[in-house]
Amino acid sequence: MKKLLSLLCVLSLSAALLAGCSTAGDAGASETPGSSSTPSDVTEMADPIDVNVMALKGPTAMGMVEFMNEADSGTITDNNYHFNITAATDEVSAALAQGTTDIAAVPANLASVLYNNTEGGVQVLAINTLGVLYIVESGDTVHSVEDLRGKTIYASGKGNTPEAALNYVLTQNGIDPSADVTIEWKSEQAECLSALMAEENAIAMLPQPFVTTAQAQSESLRVALDLTEEWDALQADSETPSTLVTGVVVARTTFVEEHPEVVSAFLDHYQESVDYVNSNVEEAAQLVGQYEIVTAEVAQKALPECNIVFIEGAEMKEKLSGYLSVLFEQNPQSVGGALPDDAFYFSR
Repeated sequence: MKKLLSLLCVLSLSAALLAGCSTAGDAGASETPGSSSTPSDVTEMADPIDVNVMALKGPTAMGMVEFMNEADSGTITDNNYHFNITAATDEVSAALAQGTTDIAAVPANLASVLYNNTEGGVQVLAINTLGVLYIVESGDTVHSVEDLRGKTIYASGKGNTPEAALNYVLTQNGIDPSADVTIEWKSEQAECLSALMAEENAIAMLPQPFVTTAQAQSESLRVALDLTEEWDALQADSETPSTLVTGVVVARTTFVEEHPEVVSAFLDHYQESVDYVNSNVEEAAQLVGQYEIVTAEVAQKALPECNIVFIEGAEMKEKLSGYLSVLFEQNPQSVGGALPDDAFYFSR
């Protein structure tokens, strides 16, 4: 059934994005008062429009909390921003397919897949998350990538950045992901946490802030490997070193073409939100808790490790294209069969 739903999502996504449909989506965030100032360089617009935004539960949504707070409290009035936070990537794809979201935070490689499958129906606006993936275990058996050989790894994110990153690190260390390890894919991070807690010496690949959530539930859990460090080690001798990119924010191409000033305003608000979150961890953690992404206590510990960023323009293109090139060399289908052309990268 999940395969059928995924196929329907891709088919409907192509039609919707190419048709440029855009209808209002449900706001998924609660109302929380705020007092931060509006960016001074945001373009003034006479006629506010509804802008529907989706983010995945985790660092991408955490970086938006100040933006969401200001929009909900009425501090930001240039447009009517509606935010929806979900734990499932498929829900984001479905919302894009139905035209109920205009802008969405998605795994980096999925952005390329969508671009190829819709013949340019989406554009990437910015990188919002760098490496946040870790190998966590309830025992003390994994101290190197080689130690994963013969093990079972619980993970979420099949078909997206987590699988691509894990496969790359494994294969580059001489481990065949399909033969030398057993990867049990779960639909959500919460299922990985449950499996990790239920078994002795269990191993899971988790992103922040779920690593911190897991450790809060069990002091015996330890971070065995930082996949960003493992990725960087593999790039040391490369002529064209790449950066591990976890998440990006995309928009439907027709929405960008029809409302360039709205997209620019969104990016200004988003950048200020990321800056606020990284500079005011304690206050940001409270907002993360209020929006029920994770608890405030977990967020305060996890935020410094979440690698939340805002990278756009030429730097975004350089980092993202390099990352996608690594994935393409490993498995062309992981980026949709071809590397995206220059039109994929939005620049203002």
